[in-house]
Amino acid sequence: MQRDIEKHEWLLRRNCSLTPRQTVAAYGALCGLSLGVALVFLLLGVWQVLVFTGIELAAVTLAFVLYARHAADYEHIVLTAGCLLVERVSAGRASQTVLEPYFTRVARPESPRGLVLLEAKGTTLEVGGFAPDAQRRRLADELQQALRDQKR
Repeated sequence: MQRDIEKHEWLLRRNCSLTPRQTVAAYGALCGLSLGVALVFLLLGVWQVLVFTGIELAAVTLAFVLYARHAADYEHIVLTAGCLLVERVSAGRASQTVLEPYFTRVARPESPRGLVLLEAKGTTLEVGGFAPDAQRRRLADELQQALRDQKR
């Protein structure tokens, strides 16, 4: 008698506090305010403030671009009969790793900032980078239990 094995999924996303619209609004407000102050000083004859404002806005632009590139990062873990799939998206680049559930060992994080370690047949993978410590530990426990259930 064959038993149906259910599908288990975990989705770990980066916690972004601003929506894309709010990010653009914050960036626009910051640039507008900085340029407004620089223009006032420029009208008073202090042109050096405009130079430093340009440097400041270049740094702020770089920070916002890096934030936006990683805002949609995630890890998707899917366990089905005979397959443990880990899909990662970082800065728009996707990667997938397939592990055999029967040979997969799960190691809980050893430190508060540690990640969940998955090992199977020479392949080692760390997951849980977008989750807080308690959620990473819960992920490790749930993965261990789901893998144990599949082996029965």
